[in-house]
Amino acid sequence: MRSIRLVLTLPAVAAAMALAACDPAPKTTASTTPPASAPAGAAPTAGADSGPADDAATVKACKDLRKDIDDNADKIAKAEKIGPPAGHIAVSAQWAAGAAAVTAHSIGADEAVGTAAEKVRKEMRSLGDKYNESAGAKPSRKKLNDAVKALNAACSAS
Repeated sequence: MRSIRLVLTLPAVAAAMALAACDPAPKTTASTTPPASAPAGAAPTAGADSGPADDAATVKACKDLRKDIDDNADKIAKAEKIGPPAGHIAVSAQWAAGAAAVTAHSIGADEAVGTAAEKVRKEMRSLGDKYNESAGAKPSRKKLNDAVKALNAACSAS
C-alpha cells in the first residue's frame, strides 16, 4: 500500500511543483514614465541604485507571499474535502506546491523576509510529509501559523 501511494504521489507532487513555479505575466499598473533624474551637479547617494529597487522587490515579495499563503489555504481546504487516501495525496502535493510558490516569490526580498519565508516553506513541506506518511494524519498547523506571523511581522518591518 505504501509503495502504491508513493508511486501515485510522486507524479502529483512533480506536477504540482511545476505548476506552482509557473508565474503568469505580471500585472503592472505602474506608469511607464521614466523617473525624474537628479539635479545637475548633485552627488549620487551611496546605495541609491540598490535601495529603492530592493525595497520594491521586498514589497512585491511580501504581497506575492501573502497571496500564495491564502491561495494555498483555499486549495488545501478543497483537497481535504476529498478524504483519505486520495485526499491526503492531494493535500500533500498541495503543501509541496505551496512551499515551491513561497520559495519562488521570496527571491529578491530582503534578508528578514527571506528568512521568514524559508521558515514558512519548511513548515509547509513538513505538513506535506506528515500527510503523506499516514492516511489518518491530522498534523498541527501551529508551527506554520507561527511562521506566517513571523513573515507578516518581517513584511511589516520592511
